[in-house]
Amino acid sequence: MSTITLQIGQEFYCKDPQSTELGKKIVSEGIQLLDQLGFEEFTFKKLAAKIATSEASIYRYFDNKLKFLVYLTSWYWAWMEYMIDHKTHHINDSKNKLQEILKILCHVDQGHLNMDLSGINTTSLKRVVMIESDKIYLTKKVDEINNEGLFKGFKGLCHKISLVIIEINPEYIYPHALVSMVLETAHQQVFFAKHLPSLTEISKTKTVSIELQVYEFINHFTFKQLH
Repeated sequence: MSTITLQIGQEFYCKDPQSTELGKKIVSEGIQLLDQLGFEEFTFKKLAAKIATSEASIYRYFDNKLKFLVYLTSWYWAWMEYMIDHKTHHINDSKNKLQEILKILCHVDQGHLNMDLSGINTTSLKRVVMIESDKIYLTKKVDEINNEGLFKGFKGLCHKISLVIIEINPEYIYPHALVSMVLETAHQQVFFAKHLPSLTEISKTKTVSIELQVYEFINHFTFKQLH
């Protein structure tokens, strides 16, 4: 199996973590530690201890832990965009293309979670993004982060999917709003099913997977909106 390398812009880091073995280790082990501890408890000091390096060496790659989370989240959306391009380039029918996109976003096919992606545990990354990604924009620094261009991957993916929606219904006036809601809902409903079940009909006790249930809900809602 060949390794897939995703390119993340240099504005996300001080030094490209993919350029050195230490940088790759910071990313791969940082994902695992974020998954284990959560963003609030995660620190570069704890990560440094885990990978037997100095805290200062991590700061050579990332300014702070918020920028590190932004990098990981951007990497996740770049991965989703890669999967969408890879799996839909041959689909000409816009409705079928949108359904395939929704399946990817909901992780209906768990096979891609086992892809060789530069040593990154994509299952852990998915959980980190699901639980922690709202912290990168629900912050006083959101305008600063946006002005630095650090949301461009998320916005680019949102725009790409919105173009498919416009193909399906050119008269629909909320394509970007719909897509951004779908991207958030794909994570929120999984989280609610696992931790706050009274907020959703999605359930981990049903015979079909949570991911398939979330897809069916989002697919139903999206196409209802478009028609």
